[in-house]
Amino acid sequence: MGCLSLLLGSAAAKGAGNETVRCLMEETSGVTAIEYGLIAALIAIAAIVAMTSVGSLSDTFSYIANQL
Repeated sequence: MGCLSLLLGSAAAKGAGNETVRCLMEETSGVTAIEYGLIAALIAIAAIVAMTSVGSLSDTFSYIANQL
């Protein structure tokens, strides 16, 4: 919550422009949330691809079974 008071413009932080920039550069919680979001999206895409390929595999195995 250190950067929050700097961003809201408290009276003590009015002349702390460089400190605000430094604080925002060191803050990494937003970056972590973005990374988790990207990982979740990639997992969702992989799951969709896997599920659609399983459907076509089922058709392939049915075709092979019918041919035997």
